[in-house]
Amino acid sequence: METESGQRRPSRVVMVLLDSLNRHMLGGYGATEFETPNLDRLAATSVRFTRNFAGSLPCIPARHDILCGSLDFLWRPWGSIELWERPITHHLALAGVTTMLVTDHPHLFEVGGENYHTEFTAWDYLRGHETDPWKTRADPSWMGAPSFGRSYPYDRSRGWFRDEADFPGPRTMAAAARWLDEAAPHHDRFFLLVDEFDPHEPFDTPDPYASMYDPDWRGAHLIWPPYAAGAVAKGIISDDEGRQIRAQYGAKLTMIDAWFGRLLDAMDRNGLWDDTAFIVCTDHGHYLGEKDIWGKPAVPLYEAMVHTPLFVRWPGVAAGTNDALTTGVDLFATLADVFGVTPSHRTHGRSLVPLLTGEQRSIRDWALAGVWGREVHVIDGQHKYARAPVGDNAPISMWSNRWSTMPVHGYPTIRLPDPDDRASLDRMPGTTIPVIRQPFVAGDLLPYWAGRKFSGNHLYDLRLDPAEEENRSGTKEEKAMADLLHEALTVVEAPKDHFERLGLS
Repeated sequence: METESGQRRPSRVVMVLLDSLNRHMLGGYGATEFETPNLDRLAATSVRFTRNFAGSLPCIPARHDILCGSLDFLWRPWGSIELWERPITHHLALAGVTTMLVTDHPHLFEVGGENYHTEFTAWDYLRGHETDPWKTRADPSWMGAPSFGRSYPYDRSRGWFRDEADFPGPRTMAAAARWLDEAAPHHDRFFLLVDEFDPHEPFDTPDPYASMYDPDWRGAHLIWPPYAAGAVAKGIISDDEGRQIRAQYGAKLTMIDAWFGRLLDAMDRNGLWDDTAFIVCTDHGHYLGEKDIWGKPAVPLYEAMVHTPLFVRWPGVAAGTNDALTTGVDLFATLADVFGVTPSHRTHGRSLVPLLTGEQRSIRDWALAGVWGREVHVIDGQHKYARAPVGDNAPISMWSNRWSTMPVHGYPTIRLPDPDDRASLDRMPGTTIPVIRQPFVAGDLLPYWAGRKFSGNHLYDLRLDPAEEENRSGTKEEKAMADLLHEALTVVEAPKDHFERLGLS
């Protein structure tokens, strides 16, 4: 299959999704704080997208964007593939494309994420990361110490990791490399997704990584970042503890980078580069002290969280940078384009293929981003505008036939309330299948992010102010961006609730 310019499309795609990957910490984007030699090695031979932004956040909503191709956050907070949509793997199967998932991501096997893997030709789940309920008791030999002394799935799993190769991230990369060695040569057309939870917390690594970036630290390493804005200013953590948390993120990043190198080595020794597109992406970034924000708290989506890395090594295309505006749903559209399939439901993406082949210089004029129930962001490539509710965070509705939200393992009694008498049957854009629409009002129990305070509207000129120090809301520029947000929400047929709660009616 060829592009309009006569270039041959790749017949295979490898996509590596590294969770919580900070763009501004990668050598491929000019960073020097942490060592990432293998990601830099790929970047040196790839097209580096400089204006790629997350769409729906956090973890599972982002995967919905990528695997289903439609923005998730405007309709629900977190959930499985719905009745009216089909993942890219469904369409690839009908086209005779082999699909393989290698992952250690626990949310894909929990309530609210449990059916994203089911339409892959095959999948391999490497156990033991974060919330994965892998073990019912800790390792009685203590050989895999430390034990963190908490009642949390990872603390039961951690003791079973005896050395570096036992950690979930290294095992995932090793399994993916084996698949490239043993299975890939037998498939003319394939899509391999390596959904790697690192460098997501817990930022737990063995030495030498754990001591690499904060060698003077004494005591147990701090592997769980707080989810807080103003954490140092409020005394939640000290400056030294902040440096330690950031150093442990760097340790996890460097460790997974080392094992990512084995994947590149497998590509080399199997001669796959000539007909394989290789993509590295993420779901979102992670705050590690920028503006004294830590983790993923309820704040507007600043650059550290929403401005994300994207590397694409494309056969026959020289390495370089591409400044076109892109977002998560565009990856679904790219896969559909590469393999010549057409989605059966409403999607929001634009294929990257014309950008990679030079047929087009841009594919979109705006991108939407956000977390359900919080600010809605519109980005035009120069400006980022975060629009907050004008009063109480209402009205807002959840649209879903698979009623769930992010599991909170520390608080098992907290569940999303069931639909009540206010619920009605409605229609999602592009489908005639009935869907439950549950409205909420001020005072209802809402998922974590939606129930937190807001700080008003935020508008930043990213070209003049990449550090986002000057909030330009209230200026004449805001009216233009508010109009653009209204246009974007209209184009995607967003629920009317958003127009009302954001004061855009």
